[in-house]
Amino acid sequence: MADDLPFRPKTGDIPTNPGVYRWLDASGRVLYVGKAKNLRARLQSYFAPLDTLHERTRRMVTSAADIQWTIVKTEYEALQLEFMWIKQFDPPFNVRFKDDKSYPYLAVSLGDAIPRAFITRNRELDRVKYFGPYTQAWAVRDTLDHLLKVYPVRSCSQGVYQRAQQSGRPCLLADIGKCSAPCVGRVSSDDHRAIAKGFVEFMAGGDTKHIAGLKKRMLEASEEQNYELAARLRDDIGALERVLEKSTVVFSDQTDADLFGIADDDLAAAVSQFIVRGGRIRGVRGWVVDKELEREPAELVEYVLEHAYRDVRDGSELPKEVIVPIVPADSAAVSEWLSTLKGTKVAVRVAQRGDKKALAETALTNAKHALMLYKTRRTADFTARADALAGLQKALGLQDAPLRIECFDVSHLAGTDVVASMVVFEDGLPRKDQYRRFSIEQTTDDTDSIYQVLMRRLKYLKEPAFPSGTDSGVEKEVSKFAYRPNLLVVDGGEPQVNAAARALKDSGVTDLAVVGIAKRLEEVWKPGEPYPVILPRATDELFLIQRIRDEAHRFAITYQRNKRKAAISTRLIEIPGLGEKRVAALLRHFGSIKRLKLASADEIAAVAGIGPILANQIAQEVQST
Repeated sequence: MADDLPFRPKTGDIPTNPGVYRWLDASGRVLYVGKAKNLRARLQSYFAPLDTLHERTRRMVTSAADIQWTIVKTEYEALQLEFMWIKQFDPPFNVRFKDDKSYPYLAVSLGDAIPRAFITRNRELDRVKYFGPYTQAWAVRDTLDHLLKVYPVRSCSQGVYQRAQQSGRPCLLADIGKCSAPCVGRVSSDDHRAIAKGFVEFMAGGDTKHIAGLKKRMLEASEEQNYELAARLRDDIGALERVLEKSTVVFSDQTDADLFGIADDDLAAAVSQFIVRGGRIRGVRGWVVDKELEREPAELVEYVLEHAYRDVRDGSELPKEVIVPIVPADSAAVSEWLSTLKGTKVAVRVAQRGDKKALAETALTNAKHALMLYKTRRTADFTARADALAGLQKALGLQDAPLRIECFDVSHLAGTDVVASMVVFEDGLPRKDQYRRFSIEQTTDDTDSIYQVLMRRLKYLKEPAFPSGTDSGVEKEVSKFAYRPNLLVVDGGEPQVNAAARALKDSGVTDLAVVGIAKRLEEVWKPGEPYPVILPRATDELFLIQRIRDEAHRFAITYQRNKRKAAISTRLIEIPGLGEKRVAALLRHFGSIKRLKLASADEIAAVAGIGPILANQIAQEVQST
């Protein structure tokens, strides 16, 4: 019980003010930093009976030896102090961020006497204006090359600049018009700074204004018959337009926003940030978050924003609005913090409609893909796979490392069209040629389905790998299915794993290990055990077994959907007046069976070749399935 914790403070001793609290272990190391509007209410939730706490919270509480808190005046002050302490102490139970790469930036050293434009991955330089990040290094080099034709800012290193000063000879960039050569006095330092300022203003988002101004000057030069100047301005306009072509236009107005997409599961989250300036996507960032404790989505958004903006040195880098998938836990405090950094109002909100919502959905798609890649890379790495298999062997008490793992999942739609999947992983990698699908004609529930499927699979382990009298192709197929796994995994908790154990016993195959993985807390159940095995978070073994479970689920869902789609297509073809082409047109128009079922007769009649009478027949048929 939590009451047994010796360091638990008395309820009356905990203040009800806003504040920040720290959990510490016996050596004084900070385990976790959190904030609360009401310290007493928040801390009391940690001291509930241990068996009611989430497993990861229970692990943190039982690892601690002391808890301390600091009272502040407002929620905004609590937010600031929490961010500062997380950065200072790096607590193991707070969210941990992993940027998936270092991004290239286009930078201008406005703090130098002679400003310099350059490409860097270092965001820690003082008095430097940054633009980006860019997803590809070639893109930022190409952008700089085009801009130097219009704004010939110095781009050489300090050593090259000093040698040119001493020799009195500028470098090649000056000769080809990509540097104004302040090193030899072709322009004054003030004129060169004005060129650098124009470079910065263009990159900061004043695209239309700069190009419109150049076009006006070009027309004036042409009317004055100064064709040489007009031609040079025409080339400058072309160079700037080519730069803008590389930034996708997403809004017709001068939208200034950052849009975040977040995809997460129980253990990790992937974040995709789209940086929009002047109505154009100017940069994209992505990183992964390891979640040590269970996080509500609103709380996770708050920590994502803190990570994204904690190192901002120039308030002008911040947007006017931040688009998030869900409003953060303390939205008013977060908005005040960002507004203080920028110096003007920064709105934090959720996009409801239009282009911003569409781009936010694109960011979410990117985040989902990044999360999938993160899991795949961890599983595909040889060292990680070896560690995962060794970790599973130790955690589950297996005699040998589970070099071949088979995982089973059941899928159905409200008890109909019941199917199951079997996926195979060898040495931690999927063997898709050995996947299997099962149709289940009659079943009472998921446990009965698991029992039936395993009985069908296990009978092959008792038969010879190469039955006599079969041709080579059949021998090859039967032998694959007769490969003996080291570990059977079922998707589910205690009831499902007990059903699997019963199948092993009834089939006579009693020397195979079987476990079940429950989705809610990622618990691993062994048959006959009263408590589950808890694999440590963010470990390779947990990532591997999650990946196997998710792959079995994907494979089962795909089969179930295809089977249902084929069944409905067959029923549609049986309707008088409908043929294969019209059925295909219906499915293509609505995109899915679900949307077709929800469609009215009038909406169905809008499909080419479908009349009102036929549309009524189709609506009645699909709604009855």
